[in-house]
Amino acid sequence: MAIDRMNKDFALFQSEFKKWQKLFGLTGYKVYFKYEPIDGKFADISINQDQMVATVRLNSELSDKDKPYQDIERTARHEAIHLLVARLEMNGRYRHVSSGEIDEASEELVNRLGDLIP
Repeated sequence: MAIDRMNKDFALFQSEFKKWQKLFGLTGYKVYFKYEPIDGKFADISINQDQMVATVRLNSELSDKDKPYQDIERTARHEAIHLLVARLEMNGRYRHVSSGEIDEASEELVNRLGDLIP
C-alpha cells in the first residue's frame, strides 16, 4: 500500500508541474522527472538553459519530521516557478552580461506573468 501512495504522489507531482509549465508558457523545455532521495528538500530542479532541458526531482525519502508538511501540488508549482525564472537567474549570474540581456529576460518574465494574471 505504501508503494501505491508513493506512485500517486509522484504522478501528482509530475501532473501538477506540467500544468504550471504549460500555464507559464514553458513548453520549449524538455523535462525529465526523478523520484529519489534528496537531502533536506522536498524537491529540486536542475536546468540546462542552453539546451532547454530540466530535471525535476521529488524526494522519495522524506524524514518523519518533514512528512506532515509535504504539499505535493505546492512543491510542484514551486519547482515550475524556478523554471520560469531560470533564464533571468542565469543572466544574473553571468559576469559579463549586458543590461539588454537582463532587460530582455525580465520583459519575458513580465509578459508570461501578465498572461496569467487577469
